[in-house]
Amino acid sequence: MVIGIDIRTLLERKKTGVGEYTYELLSAIFRQNTSHTYILFANRSAAVPIDIPPHKNNTVHVVYTKIPNKLLHVSLLYLTFPKLDKLLVKKLGGLVKQVDYFFSPNIGFCALSKQCTHILTIHDLSFLLYKECLTKKRQLWHRVIRPKKQCEKACYVITPSRSAKRDVQAVFGISPEKITPIYPGVSRWCLNSNDTDTASVQERYALPEKYILFLGTIEPRKNITRLIGAYTKAALHDKGHHLLIAGKLGWKSDAILKKIVDTPGVSYLGYVPEEHKKVLYDLATLFVYPSLYEGFGFPVVEAMAREVPVITSNRSSLPEVVGSAAYLVDPYNTNELAEGMVRVLGSEALQDMYREKGKVQVKRYSWDVAAEQFLTLLKQ
Repeated sequence: MVIGIDIRTLLERKKTGVGEYTYELLSAIFRQNTSHTYILFANRSAAVPIDIPPHKNNTVHVVYTKIPNKLLHVSLLYLTFPKLDKLLVKKLGGLVKQVDYFFSPNIGFCALSKQCTHILTIHDLSFLLYKECLTKKRQLWHRVIRPKKQCEKACYVITPSRSAKRDVQAVFGISPEKITPIYPGVSRWCLNSNDTDTASVQERYALPEKYILFLGTIEPRKNITRLIGAYTKAALHDKGHHLLIAGKLGWKSDAILKKIVDTPGVSYLGYVPEEHKKVLYDLATLFVYPSLYEGFGFPVVEAMAREVPVITSNRSSLPEVVGSAAYLVDPYNTNELAEGMVRVLGSEALQDMYREKGKVQVKRYSWDVAAEQFLTLLKQ
């Protein structure tokens, strides 16, 4: 089989959840012993390095066009041209006759010929269910790309959880038989022993002796403002606990940053690369992730893999992902979140229990298993 794959998310220097999903899933797919040919598609008017996963050179080809993004998007949207599968064949100069499958690891502009099977991953429906958390520009973007239409036209839709599948089915009216949940895995950097210079990371971020950690994109959906409110209400700064917020800046982050600056004991560390994340997790007393909505929630899985006690939301996919391995709270209830932090921080027995349960829970998540399920879906 010849499989085209959209890797435009790998052009971003600072990976977020979608970029990590794309990189790790492709890495695992390329490790599978198959005879498939993979054609990776990216476009950007200016040359940008692509973080391509390790692969066997004779089975993976890269097509990198310099068509300006806006021009390509308008053409795909209004003219449904160029057909991306035909473009890949043309660019490879006859190396392949046709593309059998085209995989989109995220919603984006896409036009394909009828003989090419489209597989689309929908990570979550936050852009519809939590519109107030997005900027007007971002809301317009999601209307323009017509996600419901894309789901209807795709032959298969992959979601990262059963919760996300239910959302896609209910909101878009997509047949459940067309939607396949495939759990993502735990990144290898997260499972490896800590080979980073801990002291240098401590010094770089001025890490305090005791701290609670949040790691994720800085945006309203992550509920960071309520987390800070709960931290203040619980008077944890007076008890020697700091609250560290780390992650890439997202939309509507200005108010969140102001709240961080105005609250004693709370600090923003900025975007943290993978090699530093391990140290941040390992030295944290507690990881708190009170997101309002997630299709999966990579940070809670990373925290469990690094054996940090976790508090997270009792909403969307998060209870499914953590099982009984985390303390669950109502993300809208600041008092409940404050009480949860006080309770877990005050009990070594609870902390030990969540560490042990977390180690067991993360064994459910494997990129190699995800890759096998993906390739099996193609065979079906």
